[in-house]
Amino acid sequence: MKITVNGDSHEVSGTTLDAVLIELGYGEAKVATAVNEAFVPAASRAATTLQDGDRLEIVAPRQGG
Repeated sequence: MKITVNGDSHEVSGTTLDAVLIELGYGEAKVATAVNEAFVPAASRAATTLQDGDRLEIVAPRQGG
């Protein structure tokens, strides 16, 4: 299925947010996620089903000031 990740088009085989994060190499990384501009908590990722054309945002925390 084709989705947009952080503004870039990607072809993925996973159907859940959890599976797609692993497929994209984020595995156990501490990241914040949103699907179609709606925040998805880490505890809900395995139950969040993605559809063709969905927009996924993945944000890693940064340190600084």
